[in-house]
Formats: sequence, C-alpha cells, structure tokens
Amino acid sequence: MKWNFKSNIKLKGVQILALGFIIVILVGAILLTLPISSVSGESTDFLDALFTSTSAVCVTGLVVVDTGSYWSMFGQTVIMILIEIGGLGFMSFTTLIAILLGKKITLRERLILQDAMNTFNIQGLVKMVRYVLVFTISVQFFGALLLSTQFVPQFGPGKGVFYSIFHSISAFCNAGFDVLGKGNSLMSFNNNIVIMMVISILIIIGGLGFTVWSELYTCKSIKRVSIHSKMVILMTTVLVLGGAILMFLFEHNNSNTIADMSFIDKLMNSLFASITPRTAGFNSISTEGMSTAGQFLTIILMFIGGSPGSTAGGVKTTTIGVLIVTVISVIKGREDSEVFQRRFSKDLVYKAFTLLFVAFILVIVVTMLLSYTEKGASFIALFYETVSAMGTAGLTLGLTPELSSVGRVLIIMMMYLGRVGPLTVVLSITKKKVNSGIKYPEGKILIG
Repeated sequence: MKWNFKSNIKLKGVQILALGFIIVILVGAILLTLPISSVSGESTDFLDALFTSTSAVCVTGLVVVDTGSYWSMFGQTVIMILIEIGGLGFMSFTTLIAILLGKKITLRERLILQDAMNTFNIQGLVKMVRYVLVFTISVQFFGALLLSTQFVPQFGPGKGVFYSIFHSISAFCNAGFDVLGKGNSLMSFNNNIVIMMVISILIIIGGLGFTVWSELYTCKSIKRVSIHSKMVILMTTVLVLGGAILMFLFEHNNSNTIADMSFIDKLMNSLFASITPRTAGFNSISTEGMSTAGQFLTIILMFIGGSPGSTAGGVKTTTIGVLIVTVISVIKGREDSEVFQRRFSKDLVYKAFTLLFVAFILVIVVTMLLSYTEKGASFIALFYETVSAMGTAGLTLGLTPELSSVGRVLIIMMMYLGRVGPLTVVLSITKKKVNSGIKYPEGKILIG
C-alpha cells in the first residue's frame, strides 16, 4: 500500500498556529544560546534562553536575566525581532513574504490567517495584512522618533536610536522588555512626561486591536461603528481611567511608590500603572513597593488584558464586557444579553464564559503547583507571577529570576498557553458544532 504522507497528516488551522509559535520560540532560543548573543561571549543556558524566547514571542516581558546588561546587541536584536513576530503573529509575516514573492494566498491559508488575526470573515484579509504592517511600521516609527528626543541626548546617537526603536516596538507589541539595564524598567524616567506618555499611547494603540483601528480609519460616521469596536473602546476607557483613579487612591500615601512625587507626577504614574498591566509589563514605580490593594488591582488588570486582534494578551476586554452585559441583562430580567441596541447570541456568551473559565482554571492550577515548587515565596508573589504569565503582562514582584527550573518550565508553559492556548481551545470548541438531532427534556437544579 502506498503511503501518502501529505494526505494522512493534515493539521487544523489552530494547530498550525500553535505549532508555528513553538517553532519560532525554539529558533529564537537556539539563537540566544549562541555566544554572540551574550555580553560575556559565553553560551547561555538553554532553559534561560528558552524562557527569554518564549517571553519575547508571547510578548510577555518576564525575564530571568536582565535584558539590558546580559544580552549583547545581537541578542537584544534577536529579542526585538521575536517581539515583533510574536506581537503581530507569524502568519502575518508569512503572508507578507508570500505576497512579496508573488505567491497566491490560498483559501486554507486565508482561513488560518483569519484565526490568527481573530477577524469575523476572510473577505479582505490580505488587504488587511498590508494595512496592519503599514500601520505598525508607521506607529512604531513615530514612537521611536519621539523617544529619540529623550534617549539620544542621554545615551548618544547609536545607543539612543537603538533604545528608541527597541522600546517603541516593545511598547506597541505590549511586550514590556527594556534594555535600560539594572532591571528597573522605566523607574528612572518616571518624571519624564515625553517617555511616559509616548510609551502609554503606544501600549494603548497596540492593545486596541487592528480591527478597531481599521474600522475607525474607514468608517465615515461614528454611528456606523460596529458593536465590537464600541465595546472595545468603552471597556478600554473604563479600565484605563477607573484603574488610574483606584491606583491613585491606593498609592498616593505610599512612600515606596508615589507619595513623594508632585501631584502631576502622581497622576501620570497612576495612569501609567493602570495602562501597563494590560499587558505591556513596563513599570515606572516599584511593583514590590506597592500596597497590597495596588498589587491586587494590577492582578485584575493583567488578567483582563487588551482587546481581540491586538498585540495584547489576557482574557480580553470584550470577554469581560460580554459577561458584564449578560449579568446586567439577567438582573434586569431580560432574555438576551443586550447593549447598544444589539443582542449577543448564546454562542457568544458561552464562548466568553468558556474563555474566562479556562483562564481561571489555568491560573489556579499553576499557582498551586508553584506554591509547591517555590518554597518560601509568598502567595501574592506566586499569584501575581502566574497571572502575569497567563495575561502576557510581564510584571513581577521580583520572583522571576529566583524561580527553580521546574518553576521556570511552568511559567514558560503558562506564557505560551496565555498567548495561544485559551484562544485555540475556544476556537476548537466553538467551531465543532455537533447536531445530534436529539433534544433532551429540560432539567432543573438550584443555583445560589
């Protein structure tokens, strides 16, 4: 019997996406183990390189070695490229290369691209990829240009330009990596309004999603904006402003964070501390020095994350939005989840609940495992680290460099699942509808 390898192995779209991320992570890890990647000129331990590569591709920002002082210019460039690929998705780059080579994009490739970009349909996908890449390069260029006005005078032309490009890409892709050294992220610039605001704006732009920006660009009237874009904008505004107000209230008397700052700097750093957990990973004030209330608020923001089709992670703003609307509708006695004179289908509500439940279970399981492997670490530090990895936020209470080998593997898995897992799980569940033709009698149980 003749064996047809091609016909017997046929991967689904979500499986190709999952494997694609793994391949990019492994290639990045191999490059980072090379002696040329480190400042010392010595080979890097594979687990450390794998952790860094996973963190970069999954645009998380958690690091076991300081990015600015440990990695050479070559290593930092590799990390920067991995961040870009991870933030935009490797399918976008694959499609761009295919377009440049004059290759026709098949229907199967368009379907995979649809999964990768999390769009409603395949119509105009290739055009959207071009738009995404042009939009990304343009935003990152202007971000780097503004950052260079601050970095070039301080670090010189060569290093200043590189720092500007690196941090612009890292902020737009919601990665949170920095090359400033000493592991202090942006704490040295927490009174620099240009750097703080540029980074904040880049994070928000990257976290809103390409679908939203494409619609806002082409839509002639605000009334014609889709329910998706309205929900994204509403939830983002509420989370950013609400988070900033709460952070200011929790930290304004905390001498370890913003108590000694001017009123304007307090407001600016409170706003930044509200924006960056969703899911960029930069910090301008000490995360370890935050009050317990501030740390818990950060955990909530990290868990929610950014919006679908963006460079951000987390369970996404629309997921939380749909569930909030559903709860309000139930309280009001309405049969359907309704908002903006539109109703959500039961399938959409089930999908939102499933995604939230899967993410929540992942956090519980990994936190429990870490509490066993990481002896001496506080619960809040373990919980914070786990949510940060799942939400691809990259913030830490100082636990990451101290993780055991098992702990590092667990966080690597969590970063990967946080970037790819919940989405692929939900897609695989919701796209396999089985109609058995049987409808069982209604069962009743007591709730609450």
